[in-house]
Amino acid sequence: MTPTALDFLSELVRVRSGVILQTEKSYFAESRLAPLARREGLDSVEALLTGLRQHWDEELATATVDAMSIVDTSFFRDRAAFEHIGKVILPTLAAARQDGVVRVWCAGCSTGQEAYSMAMLAVQVEQQVPNLKIDIIGTDLSQRALEKAHSGIYTQFEVQRGLPIRLLLQHFEKTGEMWQASERLRHAVRWRQLNLLEDRRSVRAFDILLCRNVVRYFDRPTADRVLEQMAGALAPDGVLVLGAGETTGAPSLIRDETGPETFRKTAARGQAAA
Repeated sequence: MTPTALDFLSELVRVRSGVILQTEKSYFAESRLAPLARREGLDSVEALLTGLRQHWDEELATATVDAMSIVDTSFFRDRAAFEHIGKVILPTLAAARQDGVVRVWCAGCSTGQEAYSMAMLAVQVEQQVPNLKIDIIGTDLSQRALEKAHSGIYTQFEVQRGLPIRLLLQHFEKTGEMWQASERLRHAVRWRQLNLLEDRRSVRAFDILLCRNVVRYFDRPTADRVLEQMAGALAPDGVLVLGAGETTGAPSLIRDETGPETFRKTAARGQAAA
């Protein structure tokens, strides 16, 4: 792939998704875009990008960015974070809600393992907190990833990544060589396509906002801008949970030292939202 084509692709992906491509890894782009090039009847990724650059096609541009989406997720990824959510965050928030409803947003949910992990965790916590009701929404830029998430169908390799056998047998059903999330689990999550770069104001307040292993692929100013916007979507006592090793310079967020990569609104922002 020529430097011109790679530069064009990098800028397209950055503007549309915020992800910064490592341009020295052109093989990654080649492997991701080769199936799309074949679908378009082209003999190379170079031809795909050259054609898109010279004759803009919005549908093809969207498909190109979708194909470049980073899909790296697993069930209960970073188990310490989920243990803290289950033992501390969910019971505390449920007790503080008159109706027991805890609203959760999984931002950048990819193929759905994180959102389903939250749904399984809620089933466990319900045994100690009977009034808990969890409302989960999973969002992602990639329509392809969301279709898989909605189906709830995973390979043997995917369910083996982080999912204890007890929970696999409790919440999944064998379908040929694949495993499908139970109907109860699939009904626990709503899916929506959403671009985190878009400047929008949430009409809802979320109690738990998971944005894990997403902003690490952004540059620092973009990451902080996205997380500052997310702070506005948190309930006054809501919690933002990032991925292992992730942090933020967003002025409306402050680290909560009681949990791993856990953040809350600053006092001023929380009072303003109350």
